[in-house]
Amino acid sequence: MSILFYVNFFSFYAEEVSVKNCVYGFIKYFQYFYDIKNLSMKIIAIDQVEKIKVRMEGAAGAWKQLPLGSRDGAPVYSYRVFTLEPGGNTPFHSHPYEHMNFIIEGQGILKNEAGEERSLKAGDFALVLPNERHQYRNKSDKIFRMICGVPKEFE
Repeated sequence: MSILFYVNFFSFYAEEVSVKNCVYGFIKYFQYFYDIKNLSMKIIAIDQVEKIKVRMEGAAGAWKQLPLGSRDGAPVYSYRVFTLEPGGNTPFHSHPYEHMNFIIEGQGILKNEAGEERSLKAGDFALVLPNERHQYRNKSDKIFRMICGVPKEFE
């Protein structure tokens, strides 16, 4: 958006929209860009991020970390890291948003609603669409770790 947009908006809708609302919109526009410009980059090592046990029903040996998210000023996405212990799994679940995964370490499977299992290994990407029932499982004797990108509202 540009300042020209707000000037045109104000002049075109002046009769229908109060001056107060137009000024408020103009101020919010500048606050948004001021805030974005004043955010600092964040770099953090995964071993510095708190590890929280996943306590959802059906989860076993699953841990979650949130290295980058809304608390860091991320405007759209959050990155979570899930670690599954050997034999561990996430719950079999679905949610109203997609998530994109990158496998950092180990080997595992991604199970769909039909019970089909797709193998995953370090270096693979996976996309789970909104409302698609799924489960990640670690069938190996080593750690399985993945990055999970989601809209920040669902971190």
